[in-house]
Amino acid sequence: MQSAHVVRTKDVNIDPRHTQSTWSDILRAYLALTKPGIVLWLMITALCAMTVAAHGVPPLITSGATLLGLAFSAGGAHAVNMWYDRDIDQVMERTKHRPVAVGRIPPVNALVFGVAAGVFSFFWLFSMVNLLTALTCLSGYLFYVFVYTIWLKRRSPQNIVIGGAAGAVPPLVGWTAITEHLGVTAWLMFLIVFLWTPPHFWTLALYKQDDYRRAKIPMMPIVRGSRATTVQTMVYTVLVIITSVALYRVGHLNWGYLLVAIIAGTVFLGYQVQLFRNQNADNRSAKRAFEFSLIYIALLFAAMTL
Repeated sequence: MQSAHVVRTKDVNIDPRHTQSTWSDILRAYLALTKPGIVLWLMITALCAMTVAAHGVPPLITSGATLLGLAFSAGGAHAVNMWYDRDIDQVMERTKHRPVAVGRIPPVNALVFGVAAGVFSFFWLFSMVNLLTALTCLSGYLFYVFVYTIWLKRRSPQNIVIGGAAGAVPPLVGWTAITEHLGVTAWLMFLIVFLWTPPHFWTLALYKQDDYRRAKIPMMPIVRGSRATTVQTMVYTVLVIITSVALYRVGHLNWGYLLVAIIAGTVFLGYQVQLFRNQNADNRSAKRAFEFSLIYIALLFAAMTL
C-alpha cells in the first residue's frame, strides 16, 4: 500500500464576515456541517433494507426511530470529518465553502457537535430499537472517523476503498432494526454499496484531479495515474454487477429487480469502458461516469424496494 503522509497545516485566514451571523445562518451552517444530502442518501439505503427485510412496509415507529438515529450518527461523523479536514477543505474548490473551512462554525464547536451526535445516536438506537442496531450504527461512525478520515484519507490511495465500508453500513442498520440479526441478504446489500464506492469516487477524482492534487490527498488518479484508475473502476463495476445479481437469488427478489440490475449494470459498465477508452484532457467522460454512478445505485435500491 503506497503512502503519502500529509502534514497538517494551520488554518488559513478566515473571512471575518463569516463570524457575524444570525440564528438562521447558524442553523443553516450546522445543517451543512452534517452533509445533509449524503445523510439523506444513507437513510434511503437503510429504509430500502428495512423494506426488503420486512417484505413490505416496515413498522412506522421502528423505521422512524432507526432513521433518526442513523441521521444523527452520519451527521455527527461528517461534523468530525469537517473539523479534522478543515485545512484541506480550505484549499479545495469543491469544499472551500464548508462551514468550518470558512469560519461559520468554530472548529471546537464542530468537534463537540459531532461527538455529541454520535453518542446520542447510540443511546437512542439502543433504547428505541435494539442493541445490535446501535452497535452496527456506531461501528460505521467510528470507522468513518478513525479509519477513513484520520488514518487513510491523507495516507493511502486505498482510502476510499477501505473507508467506503462506512458508507455501506446503513443497509446493515436498517436490516438489524427489523430482524435483530445480520443475514446474507444484508451483507450483500452492504457489499453492493462497498463495491460501488470506488468507481463512484474515483471517477469524481478523475475530473477533480487538480483539487485533490492541490490538497495533497493521495487519490488513486494522483498516485497511480488515469489508466490504472480506469482499469480498477471497470473491475469494481463488474464485481458490483455480479453482487447485485447474487442479491436477486439470495434476497428472493422478483424478475423486475433482476432486469434493472442487469440493464443498469450494463450501462454503468459501458460508461467505465468509455472512460477507459477516452481519457481526454477535459475529463468529460469521467464526469458522465460519475453522474451515472449516482443514477445506477439509486435505480438498484429503488428496484429492490419495489
